[in-house]
Amino acid sequence: MAQKPKVDPHVGRLGYLQALVTEFQETESQDAKEQVLANLANFAYDPSNYQYLRQLQVLDLFLDSLSEENETLVKFAIGWKRTGAPPNSEIVRLPVQGRGKDP
Repeated sequence: MAQKPKVDPHVGRLGYLQALVTEFQETESQDAKEQVLANLANFAYDPSNYQYLRQLQVLDLFLDSLSEENETLVKFAIGWKRTGAPPNSEIVRLPVQGRGKDP
């Protein structure tokens, strides 16, 4: 099981989310990746986090996870896409357009 990221409690939500993204990108542990991706998906349920998720390019992290061999990561990425943000939200629409798809 992954440990909580070591974050100064004064860095706030953006700092905590940045620590999660960094942990996901740097860890070799599949269990840790699964836990971090699940945590990021949970943060995506709260609209107050959208600006931070957009800034940290978390949507790209979810989209990249769709091509992982680890089925759990793929399931978390699909689950976030389905429920993580409103369908017409910029966090979903803008990066997808950049990948050559119409919204």
